[in-house]
Amino acid sequence: MHPILRDVPFEFETERLVIRGPIPGDGEEMQAAIAESIAELRPWMPWAVQVPTVEESEIRLRQKHLEFLARKDLQLLLFLKGSHTLVGSSGLHRIDWDVPKFEIGYWIRTSFAGKGYITEAVNGIAAFAFQQLGAKRVEIRCDAKNARSAAVAQRLSFVHEATLRHEAVDHNTGELRDTMIFAKIVA
Repeated sequence: MHPILRDVPFEFETERLVIRGPIPGDGEEMQAAIAESIAELRPWMPWAVQVPTVEESEIRLRQKHLEFLARKDLQLLLFLKGSHTLVGSSGLHRIDWDVPKFEIGYWIRTSFAGKGYITEAVNGIAAFAFQQLGAKRVEIRCDAKNARSAAVAQRLSFVHEATLRHEAVDHNTGELRDTMIFAKIVA
């Protein structure tokens, strides 16, 4: 089946979160969350070199909205239930619909860190991938030095399959970095 024909729910909920694809108008809240969290994001996220403007955030999210509709990349925004407060961002990336397999990426807004929101979101997104999208494999990849990100994968019983040595260039230092790969599969 061609990916564009796949029915992919645009929104779902976990205990405390509404998780949905981006829509026009989300740029202002995204920009505020990035501005608040830039110091924590910068070491791990290549796109977090500087705080984007509201307009840049809006453009980026509208592009992500189109990619969601095309089933090329499923960015997911994490909102507190009953509010328009952006807690963080996640999504299903590096999609291979033939398997199907996905990679979950994620970051948390600084003021919400350490409260279990990312663990809750990643657990919900993994379940969504397996139950709604028929995933056979879901991965989490992170810099080997990113202990907090690795801890989320470990808490959710993702299996550490490999550490790829000198797999990428650190966007801040220019030095080679290692990447950890965690996965869950359907047998």
